[in-house]
Amino acid sequence: MSDLFSVPVTVRGYELDTQGHLNQAVYLQYAEHARWECLKAAGIATDDLLGTGIGPVTLETTVKYRRELRGGDEVEVTCRFVFGEGKTFTIEQRVRRADGTVAAEVSSVCGLLHLTERRLIADPGGHLRALASDPAALGA
Repeated sequence: MSDLFSVPVTVRGYELDTQGHLNQAVYLQYAEHARWECLKAAGIATDDLLGTGIGPVTLETTVKYRRELRGGDEVEVTCRFVFGEGKTFTIEQRVRRADGTVAAEVSSVCGLLHLTERRLIADPGGHLRALASDPAALGA
């Protein structure tokens, strides 16, 4: 996977489960954080996106846990938008330790929801690229 964007994260003690591993739900929070940071890097502010009457939605997420993470581990969370021709797109992400070991892979099927009509819009990639000052961060 060619990673176009990544954000560093340090695993914090309060994010651990009773076995001392990163709690499984926190991987989703890391992925969400990286997605919003990627949009920000593309020049898309949350208020600008919502101001168009469109909001992002996640329709399905799969997490593959590969290696444990412990408190204090330094990781990078990658983000790559994959647009096709339909109303949905995929966001592929990895959580990697500093040594390159993949701790988790996250794949999400997403769309952009018209907030009044409550329907997915056509061409979500085109909509995001039109709002972006740096569409290359989105894989454009």
